[in-house]
Amino acid sequence: MITGKNIIITGANSGIGLETLKILARDNRIFAADINIDVISKCSDSVIPFRCDLSSESGVDSMFDAAVSLFGHVDIVHANAGFSYYEEMNYTDWDRIERIFNVNTVAQIYLYQRFAEHLKDRKGVFALTVSAIGLMGMPGFTLYAATKFAMNGFQESVRMEKPDNLQLTCLYPVATDTAFFKTASDIDFKRPYPMQTPDLVAKKLVRGIDKNKKKVNPCRLFTFARILFRILPFTKTLYLRSEKKKFYEYRERTKNARK
Repeated sequence: MITGKNIIITGANSGIGLETLKILARDNRIFAADINIDVISKCSDSVIPFRCDLSSESGVDSMFDAAVSLFGHVDIVHANAGFSYYEEMNYTDWDRIERIFNVNTVAQIYLYQRFAEHLKDRKGVFALTVSAIGLMGMPGFTLYAATKFAMNGFQESVRMEKPDNLQLTCLYPVATDTAFFKTASDIDFKRPYPMQTPDLVAKKLVRGIDKNKKKVNPCRLFTFARILFRILPFTKTLYLRSEKKKFYEYRERTKNARK
């Protein structure tokens, strides 16, 4: 059981972050950070909403410093904030690339640094939402996959360097039924398969933190599929062919919408 802890959750206003908050808020104090706070503002007294933009160093600093000022110390950080584009990589836009990397990658690494420095010799947990797409790329999600591949590489390396008092638990959800997909594109598209509910993912993450798990893979089907893909490579080809078909359909809808 996770009780009596001071916890930061980023991306807490919806999806996996919100569901994790609901579980942990019963017996802990939660500093809930997001660019929107309309939902978390209505949560229990144990939840402190904090509006912030984590795309910059100052945004991360203001969020972390406010939590430390309020709590005195932080025991657990769930670095969950992130967003995606669903699109075709057929454009040139430095700022668009920079923003998604700043939020999904740079901010998460910097938050880890701030937390590790803050802990000193105390025990703490850094839970990081990596994503299954950080293990296997998908059409339409090129930039998002790139940010998550970077985070998977980060956790692999920093795990060999981190102090013993810092527990690193990484979450690898498959596509999760949240508002995440609604903001990825102005044009509707078919969701990747398989799909999970955010409450299931959150429950498995909290259990993984409690049991000191290094990695949490909430979808058994994806775990099985990765083994199958290695043994029978043609099954991966077939799966990705079906996902590419969805992307091609989206690309046609995009072209028609622009006419």
